Amino acid sequence: MPSSESPHAPTVNRAHNPQSDGIETAKYDPKDQPVENFRPMKVITIGAGFSGIYLSVRMPEWLRNVELVVYEKNDGLGGTWWENRYPGCACDIPAHSYVYSFEENPGWSSFYAPSREIQKYLQNVADKYSAGRFIKLGHKVVGCTWDAAESKWKVDVQKIATGEIFSDEADVVIAARGGLNDYIWPKIDGLWSFKGKIVHSANWDESFDYSKKRIGVIGGGSSAIQIVPQLQKLVGTQLSCFIRSKTWISTTFGASAMQKLGLDHEEFTEEDYEKYMSDPEKYHAFRKSIESEGNAMHPFSLQGSPMSNFARDAFTQLMTSRLARKPELAEFLIPSFAPGCRRLTPGEGFLEALTENNVEFINTPIHAVMETGVVLEGGRLVELDVLVCATGFNPAAAPPFPVVGIDGKTLGDRWEPYPEAYMSVAVDGFPNYFTMLGANAGVASGSLTKIIESVGDYIIKCVRKLQKEDIKSMCISPRAIRSWINFVEVYFRKTVFLDNCHTWYRKNNRIIGLWPGSTLHAVESLRSPRWEDFEYDYGENAEDGRLLRWLGNGWSELQLNGGDISFYIEPDYVDKPFAPLPEKTQKWNYRSFSY
Repeated sequence: MPSSESPHAPTVNRAHNPQSDGIETAKYDPKDQPVENFRPMKVITIGAGFSGIYLSVRMPEWLRNVELVVYEKNDGLGGTWWENRYPGCACDIPAHSYVYSFEENPGWSSFYAPSREIQKYLQNVADKYSAGRFIKLGHKVVGCTWDAAESKWKVDVQKIATGEIFSDEADVVIAARGGLNDYIWPKIDGLWSFKGKIVHSANWDESFDYSKKRIGVIGGGSSAIQIVPQLQKLVGTQLSCFIRSKTWISTTFGASAMQKLGLDHEEFTEEDYEKYMSDPEKYHAFRKSIESEGNAMHPFSLQGSPMSNFARDAFTQLMTSRLARKPELAEFLIPSFAPGCRRLTPGEGFLEALTENNVEFINTPIHAVMETGVVLEGGRLVELDVLVCATGFNPAAAPPFPVVGIDGKTLGDRWEPYPEAYMSVAVDGFPNYFTMLGANAGVASGSLTKIIESVGDYIIKCVRKLQKEDIKSMCISPRAIRSWINFVEVYFRKTVFLDNCHTWYRKNNRIIGLWPGSTLHAVESLRSPRWEDFEYDYGENAEDGRLLRWLGNGWSELQLNGGDISFYIEPDYVDKPFAPLPEKTQKWNYRSFSY
């Protein structure tokens, strides 16, 4: 791009103006640049999953003079979809909804796409939009420290291949690590004394042969629900499922949307794809049906709502039917808490697997792990060859490396006892530091990928404000984050998420994993940042009334560097009101990206 320092721009008159109300213009010193000047900045993003890839696509499109670097510790893109490779690993929402809004994928092999396909989709998106030019694989961030004197983040990075640690610096750091990153082992006495094979669902050993083995699976969450049916099918396996928590198995998400179009997800044939997926109009209608159904599910999260009561009856009937061969299991597994208190999953094949002869359902607590197996309370030894720990993650936790903000305070300290982030995006005491899928970012219904896009857009707007207005740093105010937390706590009192269940959505009695509202509520809330909720450091520009130095020399870059200087009457830019009643239009609902 041509330099904005143009010889055609007139020299600024720096003489004293007697009409300046006492302000000496010689001290004002506006930039001798057109108004579109954007100071050069560097942004470091941590993680190249859904969020990091999105930023790598949008940030270079919407910003200029920004150097972007994305550090990813793994050898490939995709985040959780690169790391999680356990048998049966797949999305548990319709794959046709689990995409970027701008990049559909009619070619999923199944309604709930397997992890390898999702990773391949993300790789294809990165390749198509050249996101890889910003991404450094095999680079693990091991520390971030805010330098207040320089208004820079000092970032320590380790090269995985060599172990070498080097330092980088940036004006802005974006944590795009995701919530399903830091997996946890069960706290059971003697766990590491086990002499057989021990594996976590999030670090699956694909080279090991699990057939003809006595396998114990600890956990009853989403990962275990997907793993159990696959291990049960292996030749010669004997499965022991250690499940202590009740859980709801739901009907198929998006099933009614498919039925409207004459599709059955269980019989998703190539002919169906030919008929519906290869036709752009039909595929768009298909996607619209799925998205609409997901957003329409929001009332089920409200305690005592008709939809919540209907879901309880429907899921109870479904689970009882699937457990008909062993009805005693239904007595333990079907919860008393409302559907949705724990993350819902359709769990295809899970309940049926529990009724098979080579599967034992065990709800007696585990006392300890021994060399040869698991000892239950009461003394029974369950001998095993393999122990699978599907025991989840530390959701919304601080990174496993130090993030040091103002006055040496770490993010780990700030997030005790609860992780808190204003609008899920910003933390007080940590200037120019933003989080994607941070505390209170998830959704129980609707599109998570749309949330990712909305948060990414919000952060990009913040970066642009820093750039354009020559602001050294911005930090969410303590008052604003307190107000946000008050809203979060009050909102969830009317929902099912505080019911009596064990869930990663909640820490003690506070919901930390979900957005306080629907997906559409989040999209609208994040559309326009409340700039007044932030505190700003303008550096030397704060002196002598120079906050508007960025207004420059009175020229536009279009005039100086050859652009369309009457662009505003081009049809693409003209927003014509609807005649004769402009207030009857719905244009407010389709607002373009703006700052």
